[in-house]
Amino acid sequence: MTDTRIIDASDPSDQNGIVDLAVGLLVEGEVVALPTETVYGLGADALNADAVAKIFTAKERPKFDPLIVHVGSYEQIDEVANVPDELREVIDKLMKAHWPGPLTLVLPKKECVPDIVTSGLPAVAVRMSAHPLMKAIVRKLGRPIAAPSANRFGRISPTSASAVEKELAGRIPMIIDGGACREGLESTIIRPEISADAGKKGVLIHVLRSGPVTKEMLQRFGKVVRVKKNRSEDAPEAPGQLASHYAPVTPLRLLSKPSEFKPEPGKKYALLSYCGSEKAGFMDLHEWVAVEQLSPGNGKLAEAAVRFFYVLRLLDEIGADEIIAEPVSETGLGVAMMDKLRRASVR
Repeated sequence: MTDTRIIDASDPSDQNGIVDLAVGLLVEGEVVALPTETVYGLGADALNADAVAKIFTAKERPKFDPLIVHVGSYEQIDEVANVPDELREVIDKLMKAHWPGPLTLVLPKKECVPDIVTSGLPAVAVRMSAHPLMKAIVRKLGRPIAAPSANRFGRISPTSASAVEKELAGRIPMIIDGGACREGLESTIIRPEISADAGKKGVLIHVLRSGPVTKEMLQRFGKVVRVKKNRSEDAPEAPGQLASHYAPVTPLRLLSKPSEFKPEPGKKYALLSYCGSEKAGFMDLHEWVAVEQLSPGNGKLAEAAVRFFYVLRLLDEIGADEIIAEPVSETGLGVAMMDKLRRASVR
């Protein structure tokens, strides 16, 4: 059991000292929970295999699930990845459009990246966070940081320091509390390639994980194809591809329409509603022990995305026997949320 220290980073005047504290632990080969704009990450020096192994231990994460490597500048991508000459132009355009931000690029890895980071795969997933603390820590360290979500494997991703504490207290030495995450969903992961199947643009963009950078945002860079990898026996090409993932402890069931709900006598049900609309037919369907709305009264996907993991965690803690989830409009950010709900409902 480790004493977990929580550092409040809300005072801008203290941030240099906080950066130094985090970097000091990372240099020593320790792990630190760090805020990003998407979810909180559990960071370690990406080029230190022993340090990265502590991520897997703390999270109870299987070694076959690769990690994302965070860099502090456009130039640092070349320290961890071999960007093919034929992709350099589109990679530069993608970085300028979406870095720093919630876009992860999967590219051939350099030999300096330990196999434990990529789960033995020849490619590495790279992104640059827009969170000022994460950026400052990566730059001060001078080395890339491997940082999956700061939760136990397969569980609900944390969007606050308190959620990290519930998941990992006693397992890690430090949590940097940088406030609530503004995006609320993990980064979009893509693997670009030159392909004759891409038409005039010549670039095929494989979406390995849907996220805040949507298909519509990516279409100007090439032909976008969503990769569906749902069989649990498949080794993932990127994080978030396993069939069961993002799951609460309470069983969750995603329904496509109200008529699919057949309650069992004596069971307590909670409802995860999109916007609380009675027209959807779920609100008055049952005497729910709790109802939480992703976008109360509005039905705005951006708000729903920010609240997604927070609301899911609230419902997981109220003592229901099962969580029933309404569908979300499967456009834009809704694609990522529906993907996560489907994975959360797999048992």
